[in-house]
Amino acid sequence: MLTSEELERYARHIVLREVGGPGQSALKSARVLVIGAGGLGAPVLLYLAAAGVGTLGIVDDDTVSLSNLQRQVIHATPDIGRHKVESASDVIRRLNPHVSLETHATRLAADNAINLISRYDIVADGSDNFATRYLVSDACYFARRPLVTAAVGPFDGTLTTLRPHEVGPDGKPNPTYRCLFPEPPPAGTVPACAEAGILGALPGVLGSLMAFEVIREIVKFGEGLVGRLLMIDALAMRFETLGYAWDPANPLSGENPTIKELTGTP
Repeated sequence: MLTSEELERYARHIVLREVGGPGQSALKSARVLVIGAGGLGAPVLLYLAAAGVGTLGIVDDDTVSLSNLQRQVIHATPDIGRHKVESASDVIRRLNPHVSLETHATRLAADNAINLISRYDIVADGSDNFATRYLVSDACYFARRPLVTAAVGPFDGTLTTLRPHEVGPDGKPNPTYRCLFPEPPPAGTVPACAEAGILGALPGVLGSLMAFEVIREIVKFGEGLVGRLLMIDALAMRFETLGYAWDPANPLSGENPTIKELTGTP
């Protein structure tokens, strides 16, 4: 049930035919886990909080540093040295006091991922390394939770939604992250953000699209990114979408799966 204050706060959502009162109530009832409160996680958290998601969980074991502030817009200069989950929570509380916050100042690992993810309805992964992305995607599969996941480079980014625990319209299982990327690139071939650099506004674009996709998955409108990879080339300002499907040979949900529990390695 939405209060009179919430009806006013979310009025621009409620007048949308695709959202309306039922959609806004669904957002209020939703529990979303955001992994990473950095460049991608910052806009995800801000827009999901503004949208009225009832409960937001934040996973991040890092502290704010000066070099973060060029792109991680949920943090500010006075927050340097603070845990990111704390500074992010302060901003969200000022933005929308109706949102309940659950902070997890810990590193996601094989021994805690499924238990943590199972507490939420949907996961948004804004992590910055391949090991965590594979861990999160595998854990969401075992926990039967939908996942919105994105990655950014210096001037490029990708975004997709995963529901591999469900069957698609064709009667086949929806694809997993491992159907799209069977294995991570060799160590050392993809430089980290600190080495390669990144244009600060780009994670804002991808993070906002992640929030949009999470909202879409909760409210159920339009055509989502299950089985589709959105690719952004910011230098050419080109957006393209690549379709992908379930791979019967994938090691997680294929015909002869070899991954039957989380191991913490891609």
